[in-house]
Amino acid sequence: MDLSIIIANYNTKQLLKSTIESIINTTKALSYEIIVIDNASQDGSCEMVKSNFKDVMLIQNKENLGFAIANNAGIRKSVGSYVLLLNSDTIIIEDCLKKCVEYMDMNLDIGALGCRVELPDGKLDHACKRGFPTPEASLYYLLKLDKLWPNSRKFGQYDATYLPDNEINEVDCLVGAFMMVRKETIEQIGLLDEAFFMYGEDIDWCYRIKASGWKNIYYPLVKIIHYKGASSRKRRFMTVYQFHRAMILFYRKHYYNKYNFLIRWAVYLGITFKLGVALFINLFKRRG
Repeated sequence: MDLSIIIANYNTKQLLKSTIESIINTTKALSYEIIVIDNASQDGSCEMVKSNFKDVMLIQNKENLGFAIANNAGIRKSVGSYVLLLNSDTIIIEDCLKKCVEYMDMNLDIGALGCRVELPDGKLDHACKRGFPTPEASLYYLLKLDKLWPNSRKFGQYDATYLPDNEINEVDCLVGAFMMVRKETIEQIGLLDEAFFMYGEDIDWCYRIKASGWKNIYYPLVKIIHYKGASSRKRRFMTVYQFHRAMILFYRKHYYNKYNFLIRWAVYLGITFKLGVALFINLFKRRG
């Protein structure tokens, strides 16, 4: 089999239905399987899959175990030469999957490949083409220096703004909403790190892929639409907390020993401050 499509779902019944339909309607000349892992949805997602998609493998978790654990369960069941992590709030456009598989078949040094990911308004989701969040890159991003000098490799490294959006390029990071990974690569580097609940696991995977000598490739000749944050919006406090927790986890895992004491504390203080601001804004919005 060419491709195993892994979809982790949490309370996105209608979007999940549209995602699966878009796969079926656009993917003809390719052998594939779809594996849906449901994290204890309460909106009838599982019943919808059972009723409408008899060929889809459904794994039902009794509680919300997070993105990494859910996807790993699907990967373990997969039999494809490639594994695609695909969000349940995405729409596949035209022959996207076939072209991605063909490109990886022709380039055996690619460990992971991501396509152009567009938001519903047609704008690029910059998470599909980005750099690693080093302290330096994060500082320039926080100070919005990438907005002033988007073509600068130094200041634009966080979102890789110096790379054209419409050209194939090797990048540091792809996004877990659409990430096609070679099975051989997974066997070498291992599964997603389950310490990450719902953010950061894709960046960590890309970091390990690149560190093992494989390439992460941004392939914008095909695209998907991403209705970003459809499931995470339902638990706003948890979303904010897990987003910032992932920053701490990634820094401790990959950068802690690379920087001195002052930079370590600057990073921790910066993340804590950012979390506080985000929670305050979130509380204000709720009251409003």
